[in-house]
Amino acid sequence: MVKALLLENIHPLALDLLEGSGADVSTVPGSLDEDELIEALAGVSVLGIRSKTNVTERVLSRSPDLQAIGAFCIGTNQIDLDAAVHHGVAAFNAPFSNTRSVVELALAEIIALTRRLTEKDKSLHAGLWDKSANGAHEVRGRTLGIVGYGNIGTQLSVVAEALGMRVVFYDNAEKLALGNARRMPDLDSLLEVSDVVTLHVDGRAGNAGMFGPAQFARMKHGAIFLNLSRGFLVDYAHLRDAIRAGDLAGAAVDVFPDEPKRNGDPFESELRGLPNVILTPHVGGSTEEAQQDIGVFVAGKLRDYMRSGSTALSVNLPRLTLDTPGPGRQRIAHLHRNVPGVLAAVNQALSSGGANIDSQMLATTGDVGYSVTDISGTLPRQARDHLREIEGHHSVRELNGSV
Repeated sequence: MVKALLLENIHPLALDLLEGSGADVSTVPGSLDEDELIEALAGVSVLGIRSKTNVTERVLSRSPDLQAIGAFCIGTNQIDLDAAVHHGVAAFNAPFSNTRSVVELALAEIIALTRRLTEKDKSLHAGLWDKSANGAHEVRGRTLGIVGYGNIGTQLSVVAEALGMRVVFYDNAEKLALGNARRMPDLDSLLEVSDVVTLHVDGRAGNAGMFGPAQFARMKHGAIFLNLSRGFLVDYAHLRDAIRAGDLAGAAVDVFPDEPKRNGDPFESELRGLPNVILTPHVGGSTEEAQQDIGVFVAGKLRDYMRSGSTALSVNLPRLTLDTPGPGRQRIAHLHRNVPGVLAAVNQALSSGGANIDSQMLATTGDVGYSVTDISGTLPRQARDHLREIEGHHSVRELNGSV
């Protein structure tokens, strides 16, 4: 029976789906550090995490039974994806499931900050009546600048336009502008015209520190800043200075460079106590609806990979959408470096062992190749040994349609 380990309070529907597929599932409420994770992964084939657990090359090299990782979130920068390929481990995430939740939080914060509701709320809780329109604005007619026009950025663009906002965006990839949104030629051009700037970029290493003193200086006086993306993108000390100096009218931050591992742990940030600043504990995608959808989506991808070898929407392997092997067939999934002659070597290894090939598929991405071959009967031992001796081999899996 395949063993699975789910960390960080993943939705119970994920556990139900995997157990219903025949897996033996264990759960841990919080995240684990490197040594704890290595110990916990003994004998485990499937790992489920969220954003706090880091799956490093050392973890992967010390976990020979691990076959698949599910990131029950959007980001995958907490996983060493290249090392995962080298060790024959597939990785999956949920690129769409919490999009709406993040968009709704961003819009709620834009309205709250533009109306300065944070200060009104604080005054009344302190017993002070402060009815004034000073500094409070409608969002209608104001310009929203979206940095990163992906799944979240595009949906935010559409909904913000429905509220009457003008939308501009910047993305370093070519993206189709939705509705009346206007693409800006560079980040500086966006910052100079936006009343609200919101970040929605991915966690690739090249984006680290992308927003610092030069970018804050480019923003309009009295603008609002939001980061619901990645904590390491922004120099928060300079955001603090811009708020204190009155250059920016407010900010909302949901992600931080160093976040506590468990609920109840102490939280420190240079942004605490600032006026008209909303701080939330990385809850952009944390709604019951989103977590339920993520649980089902990612667990389904893990189940399909273990059953059939399907890599649809994998973030690190070439993508093949596969059904389970037919009756009387065994599926051989071979992950390898994408170099000339590997597929011929796979077929030679199978035929030399007496295996009869019924069907075969191959997908490649960059320097990674993934071949899936259905054979009649079972894989002869000699063929199995030959497959593992192929130059550039990463992993061989034998599948029969069950987890």
